[in-house]
Amino acid sequence: MPPRKRVPKNGTALKMVGAQVAVLRVRKGLTQRQLAKLVRMEEETIASIEQGRRALMPDVAETMDRVLESGGVLAAGVEKLPAVDRVPEWAEEYMRCEAEAVALSWYDNQVVPGLLQPASYARAVFRCRVPAYREEEIEAHTADRLDRQRILHRETPPTTSFVIWEPVVRHRIGGREVQEELLRHLIACTELPDVSIQVMPLDQPRHAGLNGPFTLLETPDHQHLGYSESQRGSHLVSDADEVSIMARRYAMLRTQALNTEQTRGLLDRLLGEL
Repeated sequence: MPPRKRVPKNGTALKMVGAQVAVLRVRKGLTQRQLAKLVRMEEETIASIEQGRRALMPDVAETMDRVLESGGVLAAGVEKLPAVDRVPEWAEEYMRCEAEAVALSWYDNQVVPGLLQPASYARAVFRCRVPAYREEEIEAHTADRLDRQRILHRETPPTTSFVIWEPVVRHRIGGREVQEELLRHLIACTELPDVSIQVMPLDQPRHAGLNGPFTLLETPDHQHLGYSESQRGSHLVSDADEVSIMARRYAMLRTQALNTEQTRGLLDRLLGEL
């Protein structure tokens, strides 16, 4: 059963910006393929932007303004999008499901899962982005990320499990002070009801998550979905066979990782070493 269809919250605004791109492109006498080459993107991506299926990122808007000689129209439009439009449409459906989930299982091997990030760490992660975000964009994205974390503190929070690869909690993204705040925050999160945090240790000879990070969730009507992200997109999976594979991988990860008490001990030791 596929995820329920709905009108995206940001659908109208995305389509408006996409229509502007299309008009400016045609006025310049370019095909989608020609524009894609000039801005170093895939033709399919240009089509998705023009159809309102993919958000136009600020850096891409600025490049298009130069190529299309549009006087900053696209950059100005993107800057004024409502807050919800900062979430690309390809990720928005997952965000909706996450906000309503009754259960979440999350494996990450690059950064601490967004639901567990303190503000300083979230800012540090966004500052690593290439091309770089402007400072106001970093603050806006950080606020959005912290807002998502409210689900862990609601009256009936989801049953949530996290498995994090050990290099993630050792990596000093943002520096020593940021790592210290991160470790203190993770330790505090281990005390939250219905939250389980486990670290996959470096000395574990077997690892079921080598294909990359992913999330499993259960909706209020008990639909089971999987989610994964890549460099420029994401996949919300509803096919039962595919979700089953992800669930089996996550189950194996939990057996291979440190248990919750061992994880708490590791976090305490790392904090003491700073």
